[in-house]
Amino acid sequence: MSIHAVIPAYNEAATIRALAAEVRRHVDALVVVDDGSRDGTAAALEGLKGVTVLRHARNAGKAAALLSGFEHALAHGAEAVVTLDGDGQHQPADLPRLLGTHRRNPAALIIAARTRKRSSSPRIRRLANLIADFWISWAAGVLIQDSQSGFRVYPANFLKPLPAAPARRDSFTFETALLIHAAHRGVPFGFVDIDTRYFAGQRPSHYRHYDTWRIVVHVGGQLLRRRMNLPGLPIALGRLIGRPPTPLGDHSLP
Repeated sequence: MSIHAVIPAYNEAATIRALAAEVRRHVDALVVVDDGSRDGTAAALEGLKGVTVLRHARNAGKAAALLSGFEHALAHGAEAVVTLDGDGQHQPADLPRLLGTHRRNPAALIIAARTRKRSSSPRIRRLANLIADFWISWAAGVLIQDSQSGFRVYPANFLKPLPAAPARRDSFTFETALLIHAAHRGVPFGFVDIDTRYFAGQRPSHYRHYDTWRIVVHVGGQLLRRRMNLPGLPIALGRLIGRPPTPLGDHSLP
């Protein structure tokens, strides 16, 4: 089973080399997509063996960076693609657990859910994530843990054919759209608990609070197209009260 990793990177020179070197130890191939960085992100990876660097001339947004990485991985035989953010918040040491879950359930979409040490994240961020989880679970009809985590394993068959990139302003809706699309296709979900990490020197997130409302608008459109998907509402309410994910038969892994 060929596992490829994709790291979208925008101005991540401070963290990208150490991250890429560690990730490469756990996967068959790694591609870093430098999305128009101005701080020498690509240069920081020079000489690092086993790492392919793709460069966008201008910053096109996270969705475009992910799609470039997906396209490259699929063209080079990936059977699954793991994604991580480039700022160091995702620990490569968690990769064996994610990939182990994937190997036991190769058709599933696996999310590394930041359910441990939640108090280390800002309260406004926790609230925004909870709001996003509620709406996305409702539209998906599946209980989603940490819908905003970019640390995921995608089965390659799910990524075929690749979708079109959204407008740059809607770039952060892309990963949400993938979750909803997977749920509607009956793709099972798995969740692996990881630590929430916010540390001194971490660069400010490219995600902004208004991105949450763009996601809500996107999800609202999905709900309207499905006549509000009323069967999904009690599932989403379960996310608010902390109910654990449903069993495999309901598209979620234990």
